[in-house]
Amino acid sequence: MRKLANTISAAIDCLSDWTGKICMWSAFIGMMIMVYECFTRYVLHIANDWVFEVSTMIYAFHFTMCASYALKNGAHVAIDIISGKCSKRVQGILDIISYCIFFFPSVGIVFWRGIKFAADSWAIHEVSWSEYPAPIYLQKTIIPVMAALLLLQGFAIFLRRIEMVVDGDNYKEAK
Repeated sequence: MRKLANTISAAIDCLSDWTGKICMWSAFIGMMIMVYECFTRYVLHIANDWVFEVSTMIYAFHFTMCASYALKNGAHVAIDIISGKCSKRVQGILDIISYCIFFFPSVGIVFWRGIKFAADSWAIHEVSWSEYPAPIYLQKTIIPVMAALLLLQGFAIFLRRIEMVVDGDNYKEAK
């Protein structure tokens, strides 16, 4: 059973790594668009109305699609004032409880509502109100995708916390 849990966790970690490493490049693309905007605005004196909207969409994509990668690598904010002083077994128990009470329900709601939010947007082929109407339905589709990836990564961490509770202070986090 433990081998199956480790295999599942490793596969989910691989998916989060792959997604994060691919989607990290969106920050570079967003930066290049901003460099282009600065050059055309301040050197060529040409304003581009579409840059703000496109850069906002790119950075929204970046931060949402890299969320599971950040969760996997411990980059999200964590308050471990109490659990940091506890044994590994107690840390695992506290994490399991907090994932069940807070993480899974809240991300599950984002996933569930995000599907409806995206479906409604796709139904009307929603576009932005700007001069260059960008497809908003594509952007809204990212919400349930992000939530699904977060739920999967949360499940992988949850499996590891169960192992942490079983192994206690002998637990070694796999890298």
